[in-house]
Amino acid sequence: MKQQPIGIFDSGYGGLTVLKEITAALPQYDYLYLGDNARSPYGTRSFETVYEYTLECVKWLFDQGCPLVILACNTASAKALRSIQQNDLQKIDASKRVLGVIRPTTEIIGQYTKTGHVGILATNGTVISNSYPIEIEKFYPDLKVFQEACPMWVPLVENNEYNSPGADYFIQKNIDNLLQQSGNIDTILLACTHYPLLMGKIKKAIPAGVTVLSQGEIVAASLGEYLQNHPEMEEKCTKNGQMAFFTTDSTEDFDNHAAIFYGSPVKSQHLSL
Repeated sequence: MKQQPIGIFDSGYGGLTVLKEITAALPQYDYLYLGDNARSPYGTRSFETVYEYTLECVKWLFDQGCPLVILACNTASAKALRSIQQNDLQKIDASKRVLGVIRPTTEIIGQYTKTGHVGILATNGTVISNSYPIEIEKFYPDLKVFQEACPMWVPLVENNEYNSPGADYFIQKNIDNLLQQSGNIDTILLACTHYPLLMGKIKKAIPAGVTVLSQGEIVAASLGEYLQNHPEMEEKCTKNGQMAFFTTDSTEDFDNHAAIFYGSPVKSQHLSL
């Protein structure tokens, strides 16, 4: 049978933090990762551009045999997922599926807060989309959601400055801005897949008793449940424990950065879109 890996898409490297947790939880499946590094970051781009780029990459993953694609990118999930699910899947192949990282997180975030005040740290694009407040309200209408855009965090990570004093400054500044919106915030979601690399500094910058959530483990658990609840999809996904990585930019640069995000060496192939 033709290999049918689970596709993991991200605008760059960040989705590798999600893939790391998915492969730890579900190592038996085959995975194909695509990072659109040549056109990243997506966080500052318009809805139309993010949708266009994301759809192009999803179609490529479908063409490689992926029956299921995970958008491991908050900006793509916020700006493109709904349009792809509602308008494009039926035209491309109604048997295929595309899932994002926002819904799995918003389904459970209310379980972590005692005060009912939740903070979101994200890129400009994700904050402007208002996706998290909208989705959280569906599951937890009584929760109060506060957002803070962190435009410097992704560049700090991608330029290997996440351990620098400069990182401390911007992390503290954005967290202070968030907590000034409400002194009752007791749960903070890192709504960008780059941010787990800053976790050590983030925990130092927040008050004691505030819970910080990153998405990798949540998305991995949600994917496991999805496959269990959809045996017709689970049967399509081949299980050889194989991995393949593609980038639209320099493979050397991708491999050097990817090892930091994924936690082990990566050997990528170049893709021109």
